[in-house]
Amino acid sequence: MLSATKRQQALQQQEKLTIMCDQHFDLDQYLEELKPLINVDCGTWTPAGVSKVADIMTEKYLGIGWQVTRHTFDEKVGPGLLATNKPEAEAYDIMLIGHLDTVFPEGTVAEWSLTHDGEKAYGPGVADMKSGQLNMFRAISQLPDDVADRLSICVCMNPDEEIGSIYSGDWLKSIASKSRYVLVAEAARADGSLVKARKGMASYQVEFRGKAAHAGNEPEKGISAITELAHWITTLNRETNVDIGTTLNFGVVTGGSAGNVVPDYASTVLDIRFWDNDDYERLEKKIQQMQEAPSLCGIEIKLTREAHKPAFTPNEGSEKLMALIERTGQDMGLNITWQAVGGGSDANLTGSLGVPTIDGLGPIGGAMHSRNEFLLLDSIEPRLTLLRNVLINLAETID
Repeated sequence: MLSATKRQQALQQQEKLTIMCDQHFDLDQYLEELKPLINVDCGTWTPAGVSKVADIMTEKYLGIGWQVTRHTFDEKVGPGLLATNKPEAEAYDIMLIGHLDTVFPEGTVAEWSLTHDGEKAYGPGVADMKSGQLNMFRAISQLPDDVADRLSICVCMNPDEEIGSIYSGDWLKSIASKSRYVLVAEAARADGSLVKARKGMASYQVEFRGKAAHAGNEPEKGISAITELAHWITTLNRETNVDIGTTLNFGVVTGGSAGNVVPDYASTVLDIRFWDNDDYERLEKKIQQMQEAPSLCGIEIKLTREAHKPAFTPNEGSEKLMALIERTGQDMGLNITWQAVGGGSDANLTGSLGVPTIDGLGPIGGAMHSRNEFLLLDSIEPRLTLLRNVLINLAETID
């Protein structure tokens, strides 16, 4: 039987987990708070807009007494933020991650801003991932004081996730390496599932330069950049292995100037997705060898890896974290399901380090990266409660 002390502790814990559910959640107020995060052009390549979102989030965290540090990565992108309740901490119990940027170009908000009906909210980044940003802040700001005092928490907000975190990735990994757990508040999947694993990805820009010539009079004097590109497509497409989850896709192809000219220039964008990081390393070596030894003499090839995120899959620590989240959901009457997905996020960076990582802890959304992007309104409060209660339960596991 439980002792009186143990029973009292259990009752206190349950009270912490239910107190937020007893509060009145004001959806209209939430949407008003979300609006300024949505109604600003903050695509990755619009650093001024990303900076505006960073300013909003800075004010929020300063308002609850947290320290906020601004980080500059490159003039091409906006700033990153690190908010923490323990500025003196050398390590963190919990690292939360959310990105400040969207995929939408400058001028989008003038044509399409936050709207909502009785079921969904719509707008650029409404699910990916401004609502996740707001839920992280609200969950943290509503923690019981004793829980907040026990935990060292940091929230990392980066400006370039939508292009693969190519500027902020090392910063995120350096903080994750000194954190016990990582929680990423990207949107839950459309069916409500959280994300336990993500494929790795790499993106390459490949440029081919040959020699132009008249295709009728002296084709032998030309070196076709498009022919070399075609060799790459036919050779590398054979490396796709659906059984192990490795896929290659030439998504953009350009080249040539006229039908009667041997083309001296061609380019392509190559996207690679994979579950096996070793298989990707093998592919990268093959691609580098193809660059160094073209099939046509005289061709010059420029190969630029524009983005890379390793695959992450659950380890023992992540599986324990998943079990804790499932128990937390059960206590709320919320059934937790999981997906392994092909798209990348910052969870790839932290999970590949071996740090227990879970993704998809934001509200439920869908149609990301399109003009149909939506957020399910009735998912906001339950997912906010779930995140808050996960933080409370994690505090119980930390000495």
